[in-house]
Amino acid sequence: MPSNQTILLKSRPSGKPTLADFDMTTSEVGTPGEEEVLLRSVYVSVDPYLRGRMSNAPSYVAPFEVGKPISSGIIAEVMESKSDRFKKGDYVSGSLEWKEQQVAGAKGLQKVDPDKAPLSAYLGVLGMTGLTAYLGLTEIGKPKSGETLVVSGAAGAVGSVVGQIGKILGLRVVGIAGTDEKVDMLTSEFGFDAGINYNTTENMAKAIGAACPDGVDVYFDNVGGEISDAVLFHINKFSRTINCGAIAVYNSKELPRSVSVRPFLVKNSALMQGFIVSNYADKFPDGVRQLAQWLQESKITHKETVREGFDNIPQAFLDLFDGKNTGKMVVNVKK
Repeated sequence: MPSNQTILLKSRPSGKPTLADFDMTTSEVGTPGEEEVLLRSVYVSVDPYLRGRMSNAPSYVAPFEVGKPISSGIIAEVMESKSDRFKKGDYVSGSLEWKEQQVAGAKGLQKVDPDKAPLSAYLGVLGMTGLTAYLGLTEIGKPKSGETLVVSGAAGAVGSVVGQIGKILGLRVVGIAGTDEKVDMLTSEFGFDAGINYNTTENMAKAIGAACPDGVDVYFDNVGGEISDAVLFHINKFSRTINCGAIAVYNSKELPRSVSVRPFLVKNSALMQGFIVSNYADKFPDGVRQLAQWLQESKITHKETVREGFDNIPQAFLDLFDGKNTGKMVVNVKK
C-alpha cells in the first residue's frame, strides 16, 4: 500500500506552541470496509480553538492525545467508497485527522459541491466559520438595525464575516485588528464603518469611545484580554457581548488579569454569553442556506489565506497566533 504522511501531537505546549510540539510520521493507508470511504485530503482548516485541545484541561471537547493524530475540519476527495452515500470523485467535509489519506466512516461526512462555491469556502464562510459568525451574532447578539456592533479579531476568519453580516442587518460596525493594512481592508473591502489598530493605539478605551460615539450595543469578542476590557467601558444599557474566542490568552502560562465584568453588566443590565457553534446544530441547514445566498448575491466577501503543502500545516497553525492570516487560514494539501 502507498505510504501516508500523518501529523501527530508530539508534546503538550507550555505557552505558545512551537514546531517541536508536532511530529510527522509515515504509515500505511487502510482499505475501507462497509459504510466507509477512502479519502484524500484537499484542504485542511487550522483554527485557534485547536490550541485548547492541545492542552489536557477539561473543555467542551476531548483533548488531543499525545502521540496520536491531530484533527480539524478537512475537505477531502473520495478515492474509494463502500457506502451508497458517496461515490468516487465526490468531495466531502468533516472532522478528519491530519493525514494525506485516510479511511473514515461515511456517517460523519457531508457532501460539498465545487460547482456552487470554491471547495475551501466550505471550511470558511459556508462552514463552521460562517455558521459561528452568523449564529453567534443573530442568536445571542440579537442585532437591531441602527445599533453599533464592535468586532475584535475583525480581520480573521469569523470576525470578517461577523462584520459583513452586521452591515447587511443595518448596523454601524467597528472592527479591531492588528495592522494598518488590515484596518484599511475592513473598511475598503468588508464595508466596516471604522477600524482600530490595537498595536498602534495607546489608549484602547479612548479609541473605542471615539469610534462608537453612541456606545456599543453588540460586542462580538474573538480575542479576550485587554481589548475586551476596554470595550466594557462603552457598553450601552441592555448590550449583548458574544464570547466566541480568547486568542489573546490561549497561550498564557498564568491566569490572565482582567477587570471585573460584574459592575459593567449590572449597571447596564447587560448580557455576556459564551457559546460554541454546535449549540445551534439544529439551525445549521438554515444558516448555510442564508450564507450561501448572501455569498451568491456578493453581499459577503470570502477572504482567505491559503498555504501550500501538507508539511506546512503546523506552521500555518502557529502563524494564527502572530496574526499572519487575513480571513480564514487553510492549507491546500492536494498533490
